Amino acid sequence: MSVSITGLDELQRTFEDAQKALSELGGTVAELNFNPGDPASVAAAVAEMERAVDAKLLPYRGNPILDTLATKSKESFRRAIEDRAAAARA
Repeated sequence: MSVSITGLDELQRTFEDAQKALSELGGTVAELNFNPGDPASVAAAVAEMERAVDAKLLPYRGNPILDTLATKSKESFRRAIEDRAAAARA
């Protein structure tokens, strides 16, 4: 009996794209300036960071691994921005 496995090329390409995208996010994603005492300024910094993540990952749109990575990265960066703002206000 012979079994044919297909789709490995696509899976390999998905993983290669994920590796490239991870290296993109490993460097500077965005340089943000915001007023930690102004909620609108903090929100604008979060929005700017989200746009920067989207821009870095744009070439890999549709990659299911990277869709999850983008969401998790944005959540992590948002928390970091909010934590820095809270620390600056304390």
